[in-house]
Amino acid sequence: MASINLIESFTEFKEAENIDRPTLMKVLEDVFKTLLRKKYGSDENFDVIVNTEKGDLEILRRRTIVSDGEVEDDNAQIAYSEAIKIEPDYQIGEDLYEEVEILDFGRRAILAAKQTLSARIGDLKKNILVKKYADKAGEIVTGEVYQVWKKEVLLLDDEGNELILPKSEQIPTDYFKKGENVRAVVKKVEMKNNAPLIILSRTHPSFLAKLLEIEVPEIFDGLIVIKKIVREPGERAKVAVESYDDRIDPVGACVGMKGSRIHGIVRELRNENIDIINYTTNIQLLIQRSLTPARISRMEVDSENKYASVYLNPDQVSLAIGKKGVNIKLACELTGFEIDVFRDEAQEQAEFDIDLEEFSDEIEEWIIDELKRIGCDTARSVLELTTEELVRRSDLEEETVQDIRRILQEEFDKE
Repeated sequence: MASINLIESFTEFKEAENIDRPTLMKVLEDVFKTLLRKKYGSDENFDVIVNTEKGDLEILRRRTIVSDGEVEDDNAQIAYSEAIKIEPDYQIGEDLYEEVEILDFGRRAILAAKQTLSARIGDLKKNILVKKYADKAGEIVTGEVYQVWKKEVLLLDDEGNELILPKSEQIPTDYFKKGENVRAVVKKVEMKNNAPLIILSRTHPSFLAKLLEIEVPEIFDGLIVIKKIVREPGERAKVAVESYDDRIDPVGACVGMKGSRIHGIVRELRNENIDIINYTTNIQLLIQRSLTPARISRMEVDSENKYASVYLNPDQVSLAIGKKGVNIKLACELTGFEIDVFRDEAQEQAEFDIDLEEFSDEIEEWIIDELKRIGCDTARSVLELTTEELVRRSDLEEETVQDIRRILQEEFDKE
């Protein structure tokens, strides 16, 4: 059996465990049939037999025995006189098989074949890697930090494949050290300069979605579905969830007992605040929930133009807007509405009041005591009663009451 030392090339194949045997055979056959075409002009009458376990290669040339002088194609036919030199028992019309010595191709051709084989192996490995990670798009993978650069971090998976985590896909407060294990989601896979480029992300909404799927069995089982996720990485995230089982509270299930389920995710996301919201098709209610933790007084919704004016108590406005406007930005993304927040002036005015003691320099003490006796402790509580009502309920003269009302109203008018 003619053989060639292809052990090194075969070893490379074996290392790439995902390369199946038929593919391996096909590649090797293609490489050596190329050699045959270069030497003999055709590969039609040649069989390439490969033993992938031992690294042996056998090439058989098949020709039909014809009468002397009738050979028309040296590749397909052999003269009877030549055939019986190989084996005396041959007869005209039979097929003759003979081995082709690899060394007959020449040293240069064999070297070229080996280089071609290595290149094909490399391409196969790349394609397998690309397919493997393309199938994992949107899934969480773990890699070990191999090198940290200014614009990206290089990770290695269990098989030593390179994964890239760009700075733009890192949470702003992420800090990695060599040897540390990092979890991220596969964002995209592409070929760049004939090399696979696997891009990971820790900022993509799917990363939070997969973390929730891991921590919340009801999401994994499909009892709770994530309708939408919006994030400002490292700052805040809003997750709209809906339950397909009336017995399950989707928000409670995601948060867990005393926050047990959500705490691990918050730590993974560098203390990112996560608002779990019960999804609803009632847009007013959805807007109200999306502005968590702020409490809304009232709102006006223009569904046609997807616009909402939201009115809140003065102390709730900053909560609705959030740090650097993050809360309202995420609420807009979650609901698909443009939301503007306003101070509820009517409510603000109702809440603004002044204790009667503040007017002691303008109103005599006995008058203030008399007003308190009938239940009027503040300026607004006095103004809410008519002059006639105040006169009837107290021992004050009408003229005195009118003076008191004027003094109190002037103070509010200043505001």
